[in-house]
Amino acid sequence: DVQLQASGGGWVQAGGSLRLSCAASGFTFGDYAIAWFRQAPGKRREGAACNGGSRGGEWYVDAVKGRFTISSDNAKKRVDLQMNSLKPEDTARYYCAAALTVGRLRGHDPAYWGQGTQVTVSS
Repeated sequence: DVQLQASGGGWVQAGGSLRLSCAASGFTFGDYAIAWFRQAPGKRREGAACNGGSRGGEWYVDAVKGRFTISSDNAKKRVDLQMNSLKPEDTARYYCAAALTVGRLRGHDPAYWGQGTQVTVSS
């Protein structure tokens, strides 16, 4: 079975840091691009960061550039999202997703979604 297991969410004060992890199984990890999406209550889902894997390519939404870093570990089949200088507006449920192309992730049309992990940033 395909699984994308997200973890690492929690509560943090503004200015703090969290590290999210997405552990993948059930598919050929190296063939897929992985992205982190987020959705706050009442807001549209947005792609926060993407790692293109073996195909290369990496992108971040403007709101997180310079604060978030996405990284991939093929041996562990895991993609992490290091989030620094967190702001209250980063509060959302964060989901990881996998697709064969970065384009599919940009189009919010991945092959697989994870279950998400909640991030809450207090002011």
